[in-house]
Amino acid sequence: MGDLWFGGQIYTMQHEGDAVEAVYTEADKIVAVGTYEKLYHTYFSSIENEINLQGKTMLPGFIDSHLHILMHGEKLLRLDLSQLKSAEEVKETLRNRTANLSKGEWLIGEGWNENQWEDPVIIHRSELDEICPNNPLMLTRVCRHALLANSQAIELSNVQKDTPDPQGGIIVRNDNGDITGYFLDTAQELIKKSLPTVSKDYLQKVIEIAVDDLVSKGLVGGHSEDLSYYGSFDKTYQAFIDGIDGVNKKFKAHLLVHHEVLQDMFDQKLGWLDGTKYVELGAVKVFADGAIGGRTAWLTEDYSDDPGNKGVAILSLENLEKVIKKARSHNLPVAVHAIGDRAAEEVLTILDRNPLANGRRDRLIHGQILNERALALLKKLPVAVDIQPLFVTSDFPWAIDRLGKDRLRLAYAWKTMIDQKVHCAGSSDAPIEEVSPLLGIQAAILRKASFDGKTYYPEESLSVYEAIHIYTHGSAYAINQEGSRGRLMAGYDADFTILEEDIFQVEAERIHEIDIAMTVINGQIVYEKNPYY
Repeated sequence: MGDLWFGGQIYTMQHEGDAVEAVYTEADKIVAVGTYEKLYHTYFSSIENEINLQGKTMLPGFIDSHLHILMHGEKLLRLDLSQLKSAEEVKETLRNRTANLSKGEWLIGEGWNENQWEDPVIIHRSELDEICPNNPLMLTRVCRHALLANSQAIELSNVQKDTPDPQGGIIVRNDNGDITGYFLDTAQELIKKSLPTVSKDYLQKVIEIAVDDLVSKGLVGGHSEDLSYYGSFDKTYQAFIDGIDGVNKKFKAHLLVHHEVLQDMFDQKLGWLDGTKYVELGAVKVFADGAIGGRTAWLTEDYSDDPGNKGVAILSLENLEKVIKKARSHNLPVAVHAIGDRAAEEVLTILDRNPLANGRRDRLIHGQILNERALALLKKLPVAVDIQPLFVTSDFPWAIDRLGKDRLRLAYAWKTMIDQKVHCAGSSDAPIEEVSPLLGIQAAILRKASFDGKTYYPEESLSVYEAIHIYTHGSAYAINQEGSRGRLMAGYDADFTILEEDIFQVEAERIHEIDIAMTVINGQIVYEKNPYY
C-alpha cells in the first residue's frame, strides 16, 4: 500500500524547472512521478492515502552537509549569546545568570561574536571574574575556534602562566605574558577537559531536542561531527542510535568520525556507512586550520590587519598526511576542515598524492578562501566542498579587513566553483550559523551582510535552483548517495520538504519567511505545521 501526493507545485530538481503533478510512494521509497491521472489509475488498487498539498510546494528533502547536531542541541539548552550586539550586553546577560548558580556549577555561554559589535573588543578574564568570581565560566565564540574563560575555569584546568601553547593553538597573553582568558583553536581543549563528564542519557536528550528543531526547519538529514567531544566514541555513538531510533525520532544523521576516535570505531568493527537506517558513519574528519574570526585560518600571505600572522596549522603537514594515509589504509575518505587558502592547497596536494581508488569522495569542509592552485586541484580531484552561504552574511564587511580586497577574488567563491564543475554541498555549520536551510538558500542568492545590509561580490550569487541544489542533490553527492537522495525520482528515498509557498516565485528577500508546511522522512510525516488529514 502507498501514498499519492498531489495538488501543489512539485519540483523534482533533476533539472532546472522540472516539475510533475504527483508523486506515488510505497513505504520509504518513491515508486513513480508523473501526472496525477496516470499515477492514480496505475496504482489505484494500492493507494492507501491521497495527500492533497493544497497548493503548497514539494521539494526533495533538505540536507545540511555540515553541522554539529549535539552542539546545536546544546545551544538550544544553554545561554545563547549569538544575537547580542556589544560586550556590555554579554556581560549583563551573564550577570543575570550568576545568581542561580550552585556551588561548582559551570556557567557556559554560546555564540558571542565581537565582529557584530560596534566596538569589537575581546572581553578580558578580569571582567568575567567580576561577574562570576566563584564559579567556572566558559564562553564559546560563534566560530567555535575560540573561547573565553574566567580565572576559576583556568585554575580548575591547571593552566599556568608558563603553560606552553599546544600545537595548533594559542593561549592569548598580554605584553607581560599574563593569560587574558582568550584561548584559540586547540588551546581550547585545555579548558574543555575540565568540563563535567556528561552521561549518555544527557546526550540522547540533547540529540532529541536538536532533531525536533531540525525537522521543524525542513531538514530531513544532516552530516554531523560530534563523536570525539563528549567523553567517548561509544557513548556518543550509542546516544545517536538510541536518540534517532526510527520510531520516536526519524532523521538521517551521517556522522563524520574525528581522526582521534578513528581507532575506537575500528575496535567496534564499524566502518563506512555502518550503523542503522537513520544513523550511519562517514568520512574521517580532520582539522587543517582554524577560522578567520580569530585569525587562525591558515593563509598563504599574512592577514591584512595582522602583519606577521598567517594563521595556524592544526597539525604539522607530516602528521596531516599520516592521518590521511591511515584513513586510506582502511579505504576511507576524509573530510578536512580547511578555511584558509594555504590549508586548502596543502590538503588538496596531499589528497592528490594519496588517491582513493574505491569511488568514495573526499570532502573539503568550508573551502572558504582559495588560491589558483587550490582551485585547479579541486577541479581535478573527486572532492566535494561543504560550503556555508551564511558565512557571507556574518563575515562581511570585516572579512575585507582580514583578507584585503585582492584576496577576496577567490574567497566565498561559490559560483566560481559551481561554474567550474566543482561539486558543492550546502550547510550551516550550526550552531555557528542559524540552521535554517531557507536562510542559507537566501544567503547564497543575495549575499547580503547582516551587519550593514550590503551585497558583497554579487558575481558569486547563485540562482534559486543552484541554491536549492546544493542543499539537496549536492549534499547527497558528497556522501555517494546522489542515486538515492536529493531528487524526486523513482527509486529515490521518500524524503520531502514541503513549503507553504513556491520558493521559485517568492521574492528572494522573502525566502527566509516561507513557512515549512511539512517535513517527510522515508514517507512518514515527522513535522507538520497544520495537520489537515
